[in-house]
Amino acid sequence: MNYFISPSILSANFEHLAEDLIQCKRGGADWIHIDVMDGRFVPNITYGPLIVEACRRAVDLPLDVHLMIIEPEKHIEAFAKAGADAITVHVETCPNLHRTLQTIHELKLKAGVTINPGTPIESLTEVISMIDMVLIMSVNPGFGGQNFIPQSLDKITRLKKMMEKFSSPAIIQVDGGVSHENINKLYKAGARNFVAGSAIFNHPGGIGAGIQALRRALSAV
Repeated sequence: MNYFISPSILSANFEHLAEDLIQCKRGGADWIHIDVMDGRFVPNITYGPLIVEACRRAVDLPLDVHLMIIEPEKHIEAFAKAGADAITVHVETCPNLHRTLQTIHELKLKAGVTINPGTPIESLTEVISMIDMVLIMSVNPGFGGQNFIPQSLDKITRLKKMMEKFSSPAIIQVDGGVSHENINKLYKAGARNFVAGSAIFNHPGGIGAGIQALRRALSAV
């Protein structure tokens, strides 16, 4: 298997978070995606290291922490101690991105960089050799359940070409409006890590059925 399905707990039932996470694992999830929002960089406020600790206790899947916050460098160590396996920061919030990536690697974590829909991929050129994962936001960050931005497909294609030019080993992750209807197109464009919230947690057949629907779509690639 050369791709990863990453359920986003932003769409989980927090009254039964541990149960939802266990269902994710049983359903075949590869990673767990945790969106941290501060109410400043993005409109909403979500959760902090305590939720990461709760996720770590519930499942042994890799925890992918996406920091949608200003000054993420102040909080990286706390999320690392809480159990994160990967930390992704936004290029838009990191004036010292090179140093921030160094910090993440020094904590023995995978380092990711996110770019918003309005941010050009060229903003990654100077640090591409340091990045383990590039997260393309295919919606504007801050809310779950948004519609996929079609131009994201071209952005992923261009990013893949740029990464090949620089011989980058990073993988491309995509988050926002991912569903069984578009996931194969995203794969063909170059994405290999697929974050999905509503498509998994709101699937009429349940969490496991949501994950398997995405896998079936990918099997047609």
